[in-house]
Amino acid sequence: MNRSQWRDREDPPALWDLMAFTALLGAAVRNVKVLAKQVKVGNVLTISTPRYQSCLPQPFACSLVMCGPGVIEPRTIVKPTILVVSTSRSFSPARLAMALVNAGCMIKAVCPPRHPLSKTSAVSQVHTYHGLAPLVSLAGAIAATKPDLVLPFDDVATLHLHDLYHRELRRGTAGAPTCSLIERSLGAAASFPIVYARTTTMQLAEGEGIRVPKSEVVRNANDLRKSIARMGFPVVLKANATSGGDGVSIVHTLEEAEHALRTLAAPPLLARAAKRALIDQDLTLVWPSLLRRRYIVNAQAFVAGREATSAIACWKGSVLASLHFEVLKKQDAGGPSTVLRVIENSEMSAAAEKMAHRLELSGLHGFDFMLEAQTGNPYLIEINPRATQVGHLTLGPGRDLPAALYAAVTGEVIQTAPKVTENDTIALFPQEWIRNPGSTFLRSGYHDVPWEEPDLVRVCIRRRENQSAWYLQQRWIETLLRARRPRP
Repeated sequence: MNRSQWRDREDPPALWDLMAFTALLGAAVRNVKVLAKQVKVGNVLTISTPRYQSCLPQPFACSLVMCGPGVIEPRTIVKPTILVVSTSRSFSPARLAMALVNAGCMIKAVCPPRHPLSKTSAVSQVHTYHGLAPLVSLAGAIAATKPDLVLPFDDVATLHLHDLYHRELRRGTAGAPTCSLIERSLGAAASFPIVYARTTTMQLAEGEGIRVPKSEVVRNANDLRKSIARMGFPVVLKANATSGGDGVSIVHTLEEAEHALRTLAAPPLLARAAKRALIDQDLTLVWPSLLRRRYIVNAQAFVAGREATSAIACWKGSVLASLHFEVLKKQDAGGPSTVLRVIENSEMSAAAEKMAHRLELSGLHGFDFMLEAQTGNPYLIEINPRATQVGHLTLGPGRDLPAALYAAVTGEVIQTAPKVTENDTIALFPQEWIRNPGSTFLRSGYHDVPWEEPDLVRVCIRRRENQSAWYLQQRWIETLLRARRPRP
């Protein structure tokens, strides 16, 4: 009997529970005496059988609860549904989806066509994200999936959720369920305008006693000169609501600074938006380009040192689990990390806890730091109000973000997954492999390859082949142009 035939049955809910128990506990019942000896009173043993879940109307797991000596009580658990939102074809959302499924969640997604999320068995349902109608895409996916939580995986996705919240808020009672879902997923709505206002965020952090570099909004060239006079060179210029190295420029002279200010504040060039839409099939820049939307630019004092990053799972302002890393390698100077080293830093941890509490954050969030060269002191330089590329790593008690999030949604005790590695150095796949296939970190560190998802690995390999072909073509064109230039 196929899935649709199962769904067409009009069996009462109690019978569904009975069928779920029968499917999930068939093997365990024969060994119940053995289980009774192994499970202590009050402990929970969770059993999940994906082979049977495919024919059930909802994702089921089953727990055996030891209620007394030799007494085991079975209970069904309906898995919480999490909607992962991605507006670009990053590989990281697929890795997080896999980790969340292992933690006990059911994952559905809204993303562009041919996204790596569609290449992993962890995602049970995929909805198409349309860059020209983003709020329609999100609202439709939410209505179809009825998630318990929504997780954005890039800044554009988070901004869309903020916009959707305000749109639904204007609808009054009709929009209340969506507003409640978004606040439950991201945190208090009062934090929405703050997390993407870089200077405001730094001022808020400073008020919490967190070490931050001086930051100021620069609206024009005159403001820029005044900020440089106070901070000195080099200065970091950052545009609000940008990420991934876009919208950031480190300048060393006044001429560089003025040029960077004009570039960062300007709307995306139509040619750039068209190239990204046609070649990368990414429509996120189309509306900002057509609407000529200008960006707010901030000047931030430069902190010489090493980059570091934190990722947290939090719920209503309380941090449930956290990961802290020092960045060893990056894709490029302004791009994402490719190799990280696990560290413990009490100041970074305290800063994340203070900001999560102050902003009443929920869900998954990231924090970027600079470790000052001379002292090693961490300076908070940025908040990422979304899941980050390290969120799938399970590194033991207090370091398992998916398990912490599952526990928050279900109200259960955190059941930490086994550590994926004892190695402190982690080479992210495919990021470090794409950066340098001959990297020594691929051998000396833990290479984070999802071997259990061969289709996803194949997509990663093809992506690098395509990138290599593109760069080879670009080098060939540059060589040809140089050859055609007249000699002086």
